[in-house]
Amino acid sequence: RNRYMQQRNLGNSGLKVSLVGLGCNNFGGDRIDLAATRQVVHKAFDLGITLIDTADVYGNCGDSETFLGEVLGDRRKDIVLASKCGLPMDSAGKLKGASRHYILSAIDASLKRLKTDWIDLYIIHRPDPQTPIEETLRTLDDLVRAGKVRYTGCSNFAGWQLMKSLSVSDRYGWTRYVAHQAYYSLIGREYEWELMPLGQQEGVGAVVWTVPHGGADRGRARHRARRQGSG
Repeated sequence: RNRYMQQRNLGNSGLKVSLVGLGCNNFGGDRIDLAATRQVVHKAFDLGITLIDTADVYGNCGDSETFLGEVLGDRRKDIVLASKCGLPMDSAGKLKGASRHYILSAIDASLKRLKTDWIDLYIIHRPDPQTPIEETLRTLDDLVRAGKVRYTGCSNFAGWQLMKSLSVSDRYGWTRYVAHQAYYSLIGREYEWELMPLGQQEGVGAVVWTVPHGGADRGRARHRARRQGSG
């Protein structure tokens, strides 16, 4: 392990992750092939990165998880592997959501693609307004008790949705979210308004996405707009 890479507890849990994680949304599809994926992952290992984040939908619906399953090998036990479910996995939009029926099938499909018996951090990719929060949280708790998942999290939740989820988990003694994945960059800082203090208060760690990419793209767009305006 690279001694210069900081390790932090994820939220109010004993799970330690590297300060910098590797996002795998570019693996597969028409972006990064298997050989390049192997190079990227091995470089991340060299840098001391232990948090690897993917999703079932990444890489043309399944490629990212499949590539990681091929690449990780014996190093699987050395990392914290995060994956997500909830976004549409088919053109008809039937394979999606956070219902018990869908989550139980989605987790098994992800485990098969990743060639692993468990996922360290399993994340609901976005809120599902058609499914009661109680149903989703009970299902995730069952997955933890079954050993398929070790910790749970959510992504792209509003403050009230996250707080209601935590309240429901506390009420029934179910597994609590330890992480919330949300957009946050030097350009887009809305996360600081409500979600950041909520996470600090409730012990929910932040796993942020599009930190450099979104900020860079928006910065370039604004720079072009200024230049065109001054012309």
